[in-house]
Amino acid sequence: MNNSEANSFHRPVIVVGAGPVGMTAALALRRHGIPATILEAEPEGRMRPGSRAIYIHKATLKLLEEISPGLGFKLAQRGLVWPLKRTLFRGKEVYRRVYATPDPKELPPFTSLPQTEIEAFMLQACKDAGVEFVWNTPVSDVKTDDRRVTIATETGQVWTAEYVVGADGSRSVVRKSLGIKMEGARSPNAFVVVDVKEDPDNPLPLERIFHYQHPAMGGRNVLYVPFTGGWRIDLQLFEGDDPDDFSSTEGVKAWLRKVFDPKYAERITWVSTYQFLQVVAEEFTDPNYRVLLAGESCHLFAPFGARGLNSGVPDAVAAVKAINTALNAREAAAGQQAVMIAADKRKKAAMHNRANAGVALNHLQGNSFEMRVKRYWAAALAPMMPKLGRWLDEGPYGPKAGPSASSKY
Repeated sequence: MNNSEANSFHRPVIVVGAGPVGMTAALALRRHGIPATILEAEPEGRMRPGSRAIYIHKATLKLLEEISPGLGFKLAQRGLVWPLKRTLFRGKEVYRRVYATPDPKELPPFTSLPQTEIEAFMLQACKDAGVEFVWNTPVSDVKTDDRRVTIATETGQVWTAEYVVGADGSRSVVRKSLGIKMEGARSPNAFVVVDVKEDPDNPLPLERIFHYQHPAMGGRNVLYVPFTGGWRIDLQLFEGDDPDDFSSTEGVKAWLRKVFDPKYAERITWVSTYQFLQVVAEEFTDPNYRVLLAGESCHLFAPFGARGLNSGVPDAVAAVKAINTALNAREAAAGQQAVMIAADKRKKAAMHNRANAGVALNHLQGNSFEMRVKRYWAAALAPMMPKLGRWLDEGPYGPKAGPSASSKY
């Protein structure tokens, strides 16, 4: 055996990326009885900063439960379901909703926990299901033909597979190797997101709170979201603001004390900035229909609305369903058709999410005169017309309905 052969490996299906979306694909493969191999650029046990994706919709929990029985319930039990959410406009409450206590025998409407914990549960589920992980193996190039996919790695290996799921994130080497571009816009202003550790001896009441034009922040919007072990505080900056002024250690402490219990200024665990993204890949598959993209490799959305992970999971499940059909197809054309249909459906879901993100951004920023008037009068009339308060509450997250929220894949 020569050196080239010793560094060559073949699997029926390869997943690139060991994040939640990649592990979803692997679990779905195992559920279909297909061997699953994940190539991951980073080492096992890598440090993952911040809470990141913290909110899992019920539809996502259901999908995870279907492909890995018990996983959806484990995530739900570990996460939080806050009993109250409130929305305020210029310091006055305009909406309040109390949630019923979830039935432990049923999946809750949502759950909130750090992505690091989500990944830990998924990793164990993958190991229990016999998923093969190949750590410390960054992919450097991906090529396809009408029979297979060839993957080159920075470690000098060559992997081949009939099909590949590209779940390697926003800087996806899989997508770039295939020459697929991302299209869309980003907000001109920045957002600052801060994680703080909860005080277990004197915790705050569990409630999600959104402030339109917080009086202590010069009219900037502020969101508070609890998750297992802590809180996320999201501050929307104005276009003329310097993000560094609000995201530096002293800058965060200064504004956090104005909007949150001051003790949490000394309990900060993570600070990050982002712009509100509405970006989708031109294509979700290659011209040979051998690769399917999933998650942030093919769409990037802002945290508001929790569209990232919650659309990445159905991406992965749909990709694997198509691959299973293709592997069992008697004719190549049938396999290509299955992949093409899955890619088209998931792109439509992503475009739907992009449109909703645009609606949410317009609502959040209130840059247009029309939107400012709508928000003002909705807030003024909310005490008499509760549906207007609900509109204010739901507006920052965009419309809920659509293909990305469906477990029908």
